[in-house]
Amino acid sequence: METRPESPRPQGAPRWVAMYYQPAAQTWRTAAESPHRSPVLHALGEMTQTLRARGHEVTFALWGPKDGDWHRFETPLEPGPAASRPAPEAPASEPAPLAERMTGRRHQVLMSGLGKAGLYDLSPEDDATVQALVERLDEAAVRRVAHWLATAGAR
Repeated sequence: METRPESPRPQGAPRWVAMYYQPAAQTWRTAAESPHRSPVLHALGEMTQTLRARGHEVTFALWGPKDGDWHRFETPLEPGPAASRPAPEAPASEPAPLAERMTGRRHQVLMSGLGKAGLYDLSPEDDATVQALVERLDEAAVRRVAHWLATAGAR
């Protein structure tokens, strides 16, 4: 079994940084960085999906600010107790356009999944249910539900 060195602490002022391990080069590289956590987690989800689809092993480290200094956080992609905990709320300082865009994206993914399942004519109750899912689920969970719907529609 291959052992990996610990992820190095990013340089500079504390901000949200995702690092990923490249086994071929045996190095850690910066995958995404932002003053806000949500865009970095979104990038982690996208990269994980892409790398796994290509058959690559996925190893990430999530660094962020805590008490004015760097802190390594568990990623939502790591197995264990963190996977069963709900994701922390986005900070109030996060820009509203990003939150709106992410909500719109989750809505679009669910509507696409419903369409692939053959459900086009939605009632107001259905619309309210889709909106409730969009507000409560993170992007990875929404994609999984959409995948289930698409798979069900293909049968």
